[in-house]
Amino acid sequence: MIRSITRQKPLEEILSLLQGAQSLFLFGCGTCVTLCHTGGAPEVKQMADNLKQQGKVITGTMVIPVACDEISHEAMELHAEEISQAQAALIMTCAFGVQTISRHIQVPVVPALETLFIGKERGIGLFEEICTQCGECILGDTGGLCPVTSCHKGLVNGPCGGTNNGKCEIDPEIDCVWTLIYQRLKEQGKLDRMRKMQPPRNYQAPPKPGYMRILDTERR
Repeated sequence: MIRSITRQKPLEEILSLLQGAQSLFLFGCGTCVTLCHTGGAPEVKQMADNLKQQGKVITGTMVIPVACDEISHEAMELHAEEISQAQAALIMTCAFGVQTISRHIQVPVVPALETLFIGKERGIGLFEEICTQCGECILGDTGGLCPVTSCHKGLVNGPCGGTNNGKCEIDPEIDCVWTLIYQRLKEQGKLDRMRKMQPPRNYQAPPKPGYMRILDTERR
């Protein structure tokens, strides 16, 4: 399952962001941050205890099932009074969840986590970035493996000259993705794809903020 991979900000940074706010309401999430152990029920409780030791007043806490879901406001209504009593909301979710929650409450929001990347769990406590959402997908030519994300240099025509025994020259602990691409395409009988020259990437192509509208004519 795809997840937003996060880590907690240092407590010192969180306290700096909460400067001037004495009473707080804490939000967690039951999906990605629970998996990463950065914003599930145990982490929210621990954060509340830490903040109490710093003299903060906790008006309430809740772990929203899916913080980035727009229907989360229905769950928040159950804690509307506690939220309104807070001078700030400390949100232990991914950045998407922070922005979603902020649209439904009136108090200032403070993120407690850093959102690192979109990733997949490869093992217990091991997460790997799988997509940078670049908008210029070449997976059809690379055997379903993404060099933009998995190559330290982001090479779309590889490998580089530094690969050594199938390992990356920048991080010898990881496999060179272009070696993996070669092996995958060889197994599929598609090695000719390696000879295809990918055009230079236009890193200014995706407009910010991203926006797409599906027209009615395209739905038919």
